[in-house]
Amino acid sequence: MESNEQKEVADFLEQYSEIFNTMVKQVLSGSDKENLNSMMDSEKLTELLSKGVQVDTAELFSKQMSFMTQQAELWQNATKALLGSKVESVVSEERNDKRFKDSEWSENPVYNYLKQSYLLSSNMMQDTVNSLHFDDPKAEEQVKFYTRQYISSVSPTNNALTNPEVCRDILESKGENLIKGLQNFMQDLQQSPADALKINQTDVDAFTLGEDLAYTPGDVIYQNDLIQLIQYKASTKKVNEVPLLFIPPFINKYYVLDMDEQKSLIKWAVGQGHTVFVISWINPDKTLSHKGFNDYMKEGPIASLDVIEELTKSKKVNVVGYCIGGTLLATTQSYLLAKGDTRINSLTFLTTLLDFEEPGEIGVYLSEKMLPFLKKDIKEKGLLDGRVLGLAFSMLRENSLFWSYFVNNYLKGKDPAPFDILYWNSDSSNLPAETFDFYMTNTYQENNLIKDGAVEVEGVPIELSKIDTPSYFLATIADHIVLWQASYKGAKALSGPTRFVLAGSGHLAGVINSVDHGKYPHWVNEELSDTAEQWFESSTKKEGSWWTDWENWVEPQSGKQVTARKQGSKKYPSIEAAPGSYVRKRI
Repeated sequence: MESNEQKEVADFLEQYSEIFNTMVKQVLSGSDKENLNSMMDSEKLTELLSKGVQVDTAELFSKQMSFMTQQAELWQNATKALLGSKVESVVSEERNDKRFKDSEWSENPVYNYLKQSYLLSSNMMQDTVNSLHFDDPKAEEQVKFYTRQYISSVSPTNNALTNPEVCRDILESKGENLIKGLQNFMQDLQQSPADALKINQTDVDAFTLGEDLAYTPGDVIYQNDLIQLIQYKASTKKVNEVPLLFIPPFINKYYVLDMDEQKSLIKWAVGQGHTVFVISWINPDKTLSHKGFNDYMKEGPIASLDVIEELTKSKKVNVVGYCIGGTLLATTQSYLLAKGDTRINSLTFLTTLLDFEEPGEIGVYLSEKMLPFLKKDIKEKGLLDGRVLGLAFSMLRENSLFWSYFVNNYLKGKDPAPFDILYWNSDSSNLPAETFDFYMTNTYQENNLIKDGAVEVEGVPIELSKIDTPSYFLATIADHIVLWQASYKGAKALSGPTRFVLAGSGHLAGVINSVDHGKYPHWVNEELSDTAEQWFESSTKKEGSWWTDWENWVEPQSGKQVTARKQGSKKYPSIEAAPGSYVRKRI
């Protein structure tokens, strides 16, 4: 290596050292010893395995014997392969496992052995855990989740010296890929909070809001501390009398519903003759740490209803809530009905949880020991850093959303490709400490929201069972954040006429599966069966987007046709063009 190259590497290492040391100081100075130990307790897994666990010894012994037999066969095959013989694989990766797609993993005897040895060991670890029977289902979920995380982390694909693609890149670039990878790593560290690594998943300079994404014409016609309210320009001469309001999740940016023309539910709804309004949440900083869940309700949906009623002169509004926005919508409607306010004409819940008994894999982060620490830590900081939450969600699909980018960005030294959904996914939003505490306590921790009267908002008991408003629930079959069976329980909890529809794909792709470009089917059933499984067994599969089914449901509840409305009014003039300024604030 030339002297100038040596100096370049040394400079990189020195810069990395400075950044890393700064991060360590931030972590140590911001955490007391008790909290630090609670996060780094090496005995957590031992504790989980020591209480209420029974071992199926017969099954475990059988799996161990099978593992030993397969390992012996693998050794024999590896020896034959090195001598030039063709041999069958002892174990193969799953068809959707993209980590071993390079031909070297199957054609090179050494890499093929590394792959198969890893797969055998992985299967053995999983079989060992599966032979354990837990009294506490939550403990079982945690053990299986963290076992999977460990298995994924030690894959030979994640090591520069055992990944054939990386080895080729090192030889071809003379090691420059590693220097570029280190540079990428340091840039990500600089953009990360002390609590988590925010790994770059897309080219953040490839998109501009208002040009490439979120460019459906409209105006911000109202704003307060927490929201900007956008009214979209009508694209039809006549519109429905009853306007339509979208409430996106306040832990994300709204433009997931307005990505581009091919995936914009907002633009499509405008084209169907709806007067569309959308809440664009602020990305809060510490000055808003005092804002609670009640503030999000009053300054969000309720303030929007007031403005929409004044603008459109309509006494009724159809409202759509997405994910946590749907949870807020249900809470708001219960609150309003208790006060005699019936302005919400219909409710649409997109991938929404109301009953948190089955929270999905995100629940593994929220154990009885972890939640108090999280609440205390977030209260001290004033907010939940959205990048930490983003990492937590990425680790639910760790191989596709974390380790693949670790290899691409840091080991291969490449920049991630532009991808609009991942751009949105990386555009995180913070959450005020007060809101986080209220929400976590009454949903994931104690599941109070589904219990009538267990939650009060400004002295008003929240009783979901008394909501008799026509409701439409959309869940997605491969959702790992909101299990569709859990969403179904929420649909059963309300007392009004309810339609439940199940869409293909997951939490994002299944929702923005458009009519013209959609590739996922949906399932419908005119009856709301006792259980989700019964509903699915008697459901009918329909090809294409669920959007048309929803439009057929909401259109009869949208009133007569009236002349298209202009954006804003004298009282609510245009503040700025959509998408507004709140959505542009990045962490």
